[in-house]
Parts: sequence; C-alpha cells; structure tokens
Amino acid sequence: MHPRSFVLLTFIFFVNTSVVAQDFDFYEPFSQFRADRAALQRKYTLTETSEYYDRMNTLYNEWLGFLGEYDFDPLPVNGRVDFLVFRNHLKRELYFLEKEEKEFEKVKFVTGFADDLYRFIRQRRRGKNVEGAQVADLFHGTAEMFEQACEDLKEREPFEDWIRADKAARVVRSLRDNLKEAYEFYYGYHPEFTWWAEAPYERLDSVMKQYEELVGEQYKEDSVKDDGSGIVGRPEGRESIIERLRYEFIPYSPEKLIEIGKRELEWARGEMIKASREMGFGEEWREALEYVKNQYVPAGEQPELINRLAEDAISFIDENDMITVPPLAKETWRMVMLSPEQQEMSPFFLGGEAIRISYPTNTMDHDAKMMSLRGNNPHFCKAVVHHELIAGHHLQGFMNQRHRPYRRMFGTPFWTEGWALYWEFLLYDMGYPKTPEDRMGFLFWRKHRAARIIFSLKYHLNEMTPQQCIDFLVNEVGHEQANAEAEVRRSFTGRYDPLYQLAYMIGGIQFSALREELVDSGQMSKKEFHDRIIRENNLPVELLRALLKDRKLPEDFESSWYFDSE
Repeated sequence: MHPRSFVLLTFIFFVNTSVVAQDFDFYEPFSQFRADRAALQRKYTLTETSEYYDRMNTLYNEWLGFLGEYDFDPLPVNGRVDFLVFRNHLKRELYFLEKEEKEFEKVKFVTGFADDLYRFIRQRRRGKNVEGAQVADLFHGTAEMFEQACEDLKEREPFEDWIRADKAARVVRSLRDNLKEAYEFYYGYHPEFTWWAEAPYERLDSVMKQYEELVGEQYKEDSVKDDGSGIVGRPEGRESIIERLRYEFIPYSPEKLIEIGKRELEWARGEMIKASREMGFGEEWREALEYVKNQYVPAGEQPELINRLAEDAISFIDENDMITVPPLAKETWRMVMLSPEQQEMSPFFLGGEAIRISYPTNTMDHDAKMMSLRGNNPHFCKAVVHHELIAGHHLQGFMNQRHRPYRRMFGTPFWTEGWALYWEFLLYDMGYPKTPEDRMGFLFWRKHRAARIIFSLKYHLNEMTPQQCIDFLVNEVGHEQANAEAEVRRSFTGRYDPLYQLAYMIGGIQFSALREELVDSGQMSKKEFHDRIIRENNLPVELLRALLKDRKLPEDFESSWYFDSE
C-alpha cells in the first residue's frame, strides 16, 4: 500500500470519529509532505535541470491528487482550514516552480553540451566506481568545450535582460557546484581518481567559473541591472505580484494596496504634525523628528535601555490584561548585538527569542556611528521593542512551537509581521506612548510601514528604482541616508518574498479589522481574541478569520474579504 493511501484511510477513520472531529487537523500529511520534499531536495541538488523540475512537479501534483481523493464535506472547521491552506500551499509552490522552469527552458542550452558531466554527477550519488583516466579525459574534453563556449558567446545574441542572463549563469553555477561536490567525494579516497583527475578538474573548474561570469554579463545594454545605488534586486512584475496576493488570500490589486499605503502615510504625517506642535516645532515635523533622533543614549547603554523598554511593554500588556503571556516566555527572551556587517542589511534591531540590537561599534566611521545612534534612539525603540519580543515575534515563536506546530510550514508574513505590527497600532491607540516624543517614535515607524507598501510594490511593478526608493524613505519618512540604503538593500537583496515588506501594515490592518468584527461587536473579549489568534499558529488572516467565526468554508473557497474599511 502506498504510504499516502495509508494516511488517507487514517483520515477517513478520523473524520468519521466524533471525538476527533471536534479538533481535526492535518498533522500527519503536513509532516509527511515536509519530509518528502526535504528528502527530494537533498537528493536532487542539481536544481537547474529538467530532472529537478520534473521530480518536484511530480511531488506537488501527487499531493494535490491526494487531497482530491477524499470527501471534503465531513471536515469540521479546523479540518477545512487545514485542507485549504495545504492545497493553497501546494498550488503556490507548483505555480512558482513552473514559472522558474519556463525560464530554465529558455536558457538551459548554456550547458547543453555537458551531458557527460551531468551523468558523472548523477552516478556519483550512488557511489559508482570510476576509472581515473576516463574521468580525466571527461574533465579535459569538457574544459575544451567550455573554452569554446566562452568564445561562442562573443557571436551570440545577448539575453533580452539581465534577469535572464542571471538565470543562465545560475544554470552554470548549479553544474559547477555539484561537480565540485562529486569531485570531492572521490578525491583523496580513490587513489587512481586523485592521481588522474586533480589537474584536469582544476582547469575545468576555472574555465567554468569564467564561463559563468561571461554568461551573466551577456544581456542587452538597455537592461539596467544597477541604477547606481549598488542594490541589485529582482523585480517581480505585476502578473506575479497578483498571483502572490491571491495565494495570500488578499483580494486586492497592487494599485489598491498602494492607495492604502498612501492614505496611511498621510494619516501618520498629520499625527506627526500634531506631536510636533506639542513639542514646540509647529508644522516642521522634520525638525521635531531631528530632535527626537538626537535623544540617543551613549554607546554601551543601549542594551540596558532595550531591557527597560521590554519590561515596560510587558508590564503594560499585563496591567491591561490584553493577552496571556506564559511565565516561561517572559523568562527566556535574550539579547545579542548585530555585527557592523549585519547592520548594513539591518540598521534597526531584529527580534524573536533573541532581540538582535543594532548600535555603533568601534570599527564604524563617524558618520555610520551617528546614523546608528540616531536611528536607534529611545523613542524609536519604544515603538518596536514589543514588536520584536512580547506580544510580537518572541511570543509568536514561543507559542508556535507549542500550539498547532504543524502549521508553521505555511508561514505567511501577513500573520507573522502583521500581528507584530498590529500591536504597534493597538498600543498607540491605548496611550502607551505618553509623550509627544514617544508618539513621534511610533509615528516614524508607522510612516515607515506605509512607505514599505508603496516603494516595495512600485519597485516590483518596475515603477521605482532602488535609488528612488532610498530617496523616498529619506524625504517622506525621515530616515537617515545609510539606514534608508540598508532598508532598501534588505528589501530587495535579503531573500525576502516580494510581498514581505507590504505585509507588515496590510497584515496589521487585517488584524485590526478582525478585532473590530469580533471584539468591538462584543462577541469576544480583547484577551480571548488575542489568546485564540496566538494559539492557532501561522495562517493567512482570512482563514484565521473563518476559525474565529466558526465558519465552515466551502471546498471551492476563494478570497473575498475586503478588510480595508475605506
């Protein structure tokens, strides 16, 4: 019997068992799918090959077929949500796999002459014995082919843009990396191989590296890779952004989301002017912001400040009985310092079980030190320490490990970052920032989140360049120049999902709308609402909404929740 057939029979039994039906979940298939995928990814390391794309395509389609084999109707609310999020995940993975495969098909010819080299790598997987002289001939002959390919590039029509050229270079890199692994498997362990293959391999590796670099540079001159900022990302394009939104259960167009970002930015600017007036700077919010930035603590004192702000936020949450925070969660958060290199990507602190503090080091030049000091002043920090710790990312991670952990596979930034950002909204509304300086700190970050929607989407829609994004953050939000550069670099070169940066505020708006539905209407207390969310683990917020409203979603469910009230 196929293992998934056994799991299916187990499910059918569970679905028809009244005790289990009260809290049905997909723990076993989720775990098996993750194990299947991980096993295949470890096996098929030649990721830029038809073999890899075919095998992963088969995996996703097998699991989609599995989900279609049993009756959806008996599933309870939780089971339906798990079914839908699993199917959605599979379709999303398959869509982007097929998109990558289409791009691969257009450039795979760049190593089309190296079939024997691919065969050598595949045979190595099972430890096939080799003859050193034959391998040396293979390496020598293939090196000559790559040398000729380098020459042929001079006459070949360049790729239409740098993105396609980069994909072609990755095909070469995948082959080169896997050849290195196969070579090292035998080298030193197989005496004949080592004696014969060493010099030919070194020559082959060198010419492959040269070929990879040349291929990556073969694109038309009108395709701009670097706008002068030194930040090279990969614009996604409108069609792909729309697909990503659909898989996140966000029924909005990119243009509508940009409108929301602009509205939120304008609201925060108006609130910032109010705080500026209270501080004595009138309409000049930039001057008020400069004053706030200069309230930084001396080098060496930042960790103590972070600890004080963390404890203050936890006390405020406890005093207002807003969410259940396990004592161990309060006990186990930690702090570490970010290196100067890490701060080039993350100029502000990061969070989780450990809050990762950004502050100047002795190796930074004076300008970098001042930008780090000013960008991490106490009023900015007060607004987001709770975002990183409690009730934000640290509490999320703590609870995710203990409640429905099987859902962690479907992590979405609209839940992860949206929840943490939601607490910035909530604490601001509840008066946690007591002084106008503290409100300026909260509002700076609110503008930052709104700006993220605008610049990240416009970048991926090819309407803004990285340098324009940097200028936008400096001029409209009030960022330090270096911090704006780091933020844009992080956004487009930090391996984030293209929707990641906009998910902060959009997710926060979703949670706020959900609270309005369930708490403001009197259906749940604020604490019940928050406790329920944090125990359901990581889900698209619209599916979480179905759970909280005890709504049985249909099998053909599609996103239809317009959570923005304006």
